[in-house]
Amino acid sequence: MKRLLLAVLLPVLLWMFYACTQPKNETAELQALREQKAQIEARIAELEKRTGAYPQQKTRPLLNVSLEQVKARPFRHYIDIQGRVVAEESVPVTAKIPGTLTRILVKNGDYVRKGQLLAQLDEDLLLKNMAELEVQLKTAQDIYERQKSLWEQKIGTEVQFIQARTNKEALEQRMAFLKEQWQQTRIYAPINGTVDVVLLKVGQAISPGIPLCQIVNLGQLKVSGDVPESYAASVRRGLPVQIHFPDLNKEVPSRITYVSPSISATNRTFVVEAALPGQSEQYRANMIAVLKIVDYENPQAIVLPVNLIYQESSGENYVLTAEKNGEANVATARRTMVNLGRSYNGMVEILGGLRAGDWVITSGVQNLIGGELVSY
Repeated sequence: MKRLLLAVLLPVLLWMFYACTQPKNETAELQALREQKAQIEARIAELEKRTGAYPQQKTRPLLNVSLEQVKARPFRHYIDIQGRVVAEESVPVTAKIPGTLTRILVKNGDYVRKGQLLAQLDEDLLLKNMAELEVQLKTAQDIYERQKSLWEQKIGTEVQFIQARTNKEALEQRMAFLKEQWQQTRIYAPINGTVDVVLLKVGQAISPGIPLCQIVNLGQLKVSGDVPESYAASVRRGLPVQIHFPDLNKEVPSRITYVSPSISATNRTFVVEAALPGQSEQYRANMIAVLKIVDYENPQAIVLPVNLIYQESSGENYVLTAEKNGEANVATARRTMVNLGRSYNGMVEILGGLRAGDWVITSGVQNLIGGELVSY
C-alpha cells in the first residue's frame, strides 16, 4: 500500500516542486495538471481491475424492481370483424293486387302468426260484381238444367244444350276468378314474427311491391360480417368465435356457420356468418356486433405484455429477467433474447428464450442495462 501511495504522490510532489521553482505560466500549469489527472485516473482504473475492488459500486444503492414469474397459459389470436345482427326470416308484407286500405289490424311491435289477417283492401266493387254475376250464374244454371233435361228426352238440338253448358261454365270460371280477387283484398302474415314499422295508413293506396310493414322473426338470429380477402386461407366454417356486443357490454361464444365461397369485387371481402345462441329480447336486427374469430390457439403458451419487450439496435428482441443469487431480496438483472410470435390485445406470445418459472422484471427498469444487482 505504501508503494502504491508513493507511486501516485511522487509525480505530484515533483511537479509542485517544479512549479514553485519556475516562473508562473498558467497555460503550462493547466496542461500539466491535465496530464497528471489522466495518469492518476489510468492508474486507479488499473488497480481496480487487478484487485476487483469497486468502491463506487459498493456504495451505490441497488435499484428496486418488481418481478413476475412466467407461467404457461392459454393464448388466442383473434381476427376482429365488425358485423351486425341479421334475422334469418325478415319478410316485407305487401298486397297481391292494387287497392285502397280500409282496415289495418296490427301495429308496431305486435307478434303475429303465419296466416293471421293483417289488413284489408276496399272490396265494395268486387262484391257488387260478384252479386251481379251470381244472378247471371243462377239463370245460366237454370237454363242449362232445362236444356239438359230436354236433350235427354231427345227434344231440342245438341247445339242449344252445348251453348247452355258453355255459358254456365264460363260464368262459373268468372265467379271463381272474382272470388280469388276478393280473397286477395285481405293481407295475411307470411311468417311468425314481430311487426316492425307499419309504413301505410288506412285510406292509402297499396299495390304489389309497396310494403305495408316488415315482419321479423327474432327467434332465429345470426351475426354477419365482411372479412378482408387476406384472411381467406385462415377463416373456415366451424372455427370458434366470440360475439361481442359493445352496446350491451356482453360477449357470447359461437362458431362460424357459413363462409361465402366468393369474394366481392367491390371491397375485396367475403361474408361470414355465426349463429347467435341464447336468443334474448336485448338483441335487435341490425345491431352492431364484433366477430372475434379465433385463427390461432395455444393452450400452453408463454405470454408477456408487449411493453415488457425491448429491442436492440440490431433489431433483436429481449426482456429483462432476474436471476436470484441466494441473497435475500437480491438478484442479478439479465438481458434475455427472445423470439416473438403473434400478438393480440397488448399481449405477445414468446416462442423461444423464456420458459415457465423464469422471473421477468416488470417495473423499475429505468437505467437498467443488465448484469447489475437489483433488489425486489
